[in-house]
Amino acid sequence: IRLKFLNDTEEVAMARPEDTVGVLKSKYFPGQESQMKLIYRGQLLQDQARTLRSLRITDNSVIHCHRSQGTTMATPALPDPVPAVPTAPGLPLGGGTLMVPTVMVVLALGWYFRINYRQLFTAPATVSLIGVTVLVTFLAFGVY
Repeated sequence: IRLKFLNDTEEVAMARPEDTVGVLKSKYFPGQESQMKLIYRGQLLQDQARTLRSLRITDNSVIHCHRSQGTTMATPALPDPVPAVPTAPGLPLGGGTLMVPTVMVVLALGWYFRINYRQLFTAPATVSLIGVTVLVTFLAFGVY
Protein backbone atom coordinates (compact mmCIF):
# COMPACT_ATOMS: atom_id res chain seq x y z
CA ILE A 1 0.00 0.00 0.00
CA ARG A 2 1.25 3.51 -0.74
CA LEU A 3 0.72 6.15 1.94
CA LYS A 4 0.58 9.60 0.35
CA PHE A 5 0.95 12.77 2.44
CA LEU A 6 -0.14 16.36 1.80
CA ASN A 7 3.35 17.43 0.76
CA ASP A 8 3.20 14.81 -2.06
CA THR A 9 5.66 12.46 -0.40
CA GLU A 10 4.88 8.77 -0.44
CA GLU A 11 5.81 5.89 1.80
CA VAL A 12 5.33 2.23 1.01
CA ALA A 13 3.48 0.32 3.72
CA MET A 14 3.59 -3.45 3.95
CA ALA A 15 0.23 -4.74 5.10
CA ARG A 16 -1.81 -7.92 4.84
CA PRO A 17 -5.44 -7.95 3.69
CA GLU A 18 -6.57 -9.08 7.17
CA ASP A 19 -4.90 -6.10 8.88
CA THR A 20 -7.29 -3.50 10.25
CA VAL A 21 -7.20 0.26 9.86
CA GLY A 22 -6.18 0.52 13.53
CA VAL A 23 -3.28 -1.89 13.03
CA LEU A 24 -2.11 0.09 10.00
CA LYS A 25 -2.20 3.35 11.99
CA SER A 26 -0.40 1.90 15.00
CA LYS A 27 2.24 0.24 12.81
CA TYR A 28 3.16 3.32 10.74
CA PHE A 29 2.15 6.16 13.08
CA PRO A 30 2.93 4.95 16.62
CA GLY A 31 1.74 7.36 19.28
CA GLN A 32 -0.09 9.47 16.69
CA GLU A 33 -2.95 7.14 15.86
CA SER A 34 -5.65 9.54 17.05
CA GLN A 35 -4.18 12.43 15.07
CA MET A 36 -3.88 10.60 11.76
CA LYS A 37 -6.76 10.63 9.29
CA LEU A 38 -6.64 8.04 6.51
CA ILE A 39 -8.61 8.62 3.32
CA TYR A 40 -9.18 6.01 0.63
CA ARG A 41 -11.08 6.86 -2.56
CA GLY A 42 -12.48 10.00 -0.95
CA GLN A 43 -13.81 8.12 2.07
CA LEU A 44 -12.50 8.77 5.58
CA LEU A 45 -11.49 5.49 7.20
CA GLN A 46 -12.99 5.99 10.67
CA ASP A 47 -13.80 2.44 11.72
CA GLN A 48 -10.57 1.14 13.27
CA ALA A 49 -11.82 -2.46 13.25
CA ARG A 50 -12.45 -2.77 9.50
CA THR A 51 -10.00 -4.86 7.56
CA LEU A 52 -8.24 -3.71 4.44
CA ARG A 53 -9.92 -6.54 2.52
CA SER A 54 -13.42 -5.35 3.56
CA LEU A 55 -12.53 -1.84 2.35
CA ARG A 56 -11.31 -3.32 -0.98
CA ILE A 57 -7.82 -1.93 -0.45
CA THR A 58 -5.60 -4.04 -2.67
CA ASP A 59 -1.94 -4.22 -3.61
CA ASN A 60 -0.47 -0.83 -4.68
CA SER A 61 -3.54 1.13 -3.52
CA VAL A 62 -3.03 4.73 -2.42
CA ILE A 63 -4.21 5.89 1.00
CA HIS A 64 -4.01 9.62 1.66
CA CYS A 65 -2.76 10.55 5.14
CA HIS A 66 -3.50 13.77 7.00
CA ARG A 67 -2.30 14.65 10.48
CA SER A 68 -4.85 16.74 12.37
CA GLN A 69 -3.58 19.40 14.75
CA GLY A 70 -6.10 18.75 17.52
CA THR A 71 -5.40 16.44 20.42
CA THR A 72 -7.76 13.84 21.74
CA MET A 73 -8.11 11.78 24.90
CA ALA A 74 -5.68 9.16 23.59
CA THR A 75 -2.83 11.66 23.41
CA PRO A 76 -2.87 13.93 26.45
CA ALA A 77 -1.20 17.27 25.90
CA LEU A 78 0.77 19.34 28.33
CA PRO A 79 -1.16 22.38 29.54
CA ASP A 80 -0.26 25.57 27.74
CA PRO A 81 1.15 28.40 29.81
CA VAL A 82 -1.35 31.16 30.52
CA PRO A 83 -0.74 34.10 28.19
CA ALA A 84 0.13 37.40 29.84
CA VAL A 85 -2.45 39.26 27.75
CA PRO A 86 -5.79 37.49 27.24
CA THR A 87 -6.85 37.38 23.60
CA ALA A 88 -10.14 36.43 22.03
CA PRO A 89 -9.84 33.35 19.80
CA GLY A 90 -10.08 34.16 16.11
CA LEU A 91 -9.53 37.92 16.58
CA PRO A 92 -5.99 38.84 15.61
CA LEU A 93 -5.79 42.41 16.85
CA GLY A 94 -2.69 44.38 16.05
CA GLY A 95 -1.77 47.92 15.16
CA GLY A 96 -2.34 47.39 11.45
CA THR A 97 -5.75 45.84 11.97
CA LEU A 98 -7.10 48.90 13.77
CA MET A 99 -5.39 51.55 11.64
CA VAL A 100 -8.06 51.99 8.97
CA PRO A 101 -11.02 52.18 11.41
CA THR A 102 -9.09 54.68 13.57
CA VAL A 103 -8.33 56.94 10.60
CA MET A 104 -11.97 56.71 9.48
CA VAL A 105 -13.19 57.77 12.94
CA VAL A 106 -10.78 60.73 12.97
CA LEU A 107 -11.98 61.77 9.51
CA ALA A 108 -15.62 61.43 10.58
CA LEU A 109 -14.92 63.67 13.58
CA GLY A 110 -13.20 66.17 11.29
CA TRP A 111 -16.23 66.31 9.01
CA TYR A 112 -18.58 66.54 12.00
CA PHE A 113 -16.72 69.59 13.32
CA ARG A 114 -16.47 71.06 9.80
CA ILE A 115 -20.25 70.86 9.37
CA ASN A 116 -21.30 71.99 12.87
CA TYR A 117 -18.53 74.57 13.52
CA ARG A 118 -17.87 75.89 10.03
CA GLN A 119 -16.89 79.30 11.33
CA LEU A 120 -13.70 77.72 12.75
CA PHE A 121 -12.62 76.24 9.39
CA THR A 122 -10.89 78.38 6.78
CA ALA A 123 -10.91 77.60 3.06
CA PRO A 124 -7.43 75.96 3.12
CA ALA A 125 -8.52 73.78 6.09
CA THR A 126 -11.62 72.63 4.22
CA VAL A 127 -9.60 71.87 1.07
CA SER A 128 -7.10 69.94 3.18
CA LEU A 129 -9.91 67.91 4.79
CA ILE A 130 -11.32 67.06 1.37
CA GLY A 131 -7.84 66.06 0.09
CA VAL A 132 -7.10 63.83 3.10
CA THR A 133 -10.53 62.20 2.79
CA VAL A 134 -9.99 61.41 -0.90
CA LEU A 135 -6.46 60.11 -0.24
CA VAL A 136 -7.55 57.83 2.63
CA THR A 137 -10.51 56.56 0.59
CA PHE A 138 -8.24 55.56 -2.31
CA LEU A 139 -5.73 53.96 0.05
CA ALA A 140 -8.43 52.00 1.90
CA PHE A 141 -9.99 50.68 -1.30
CA GLY A 142 -6.55 49.96 -2.76
CA VAL A 143 -5.55 47.84 0.23
CA TYR A 144 -8.78 45.90 0.41
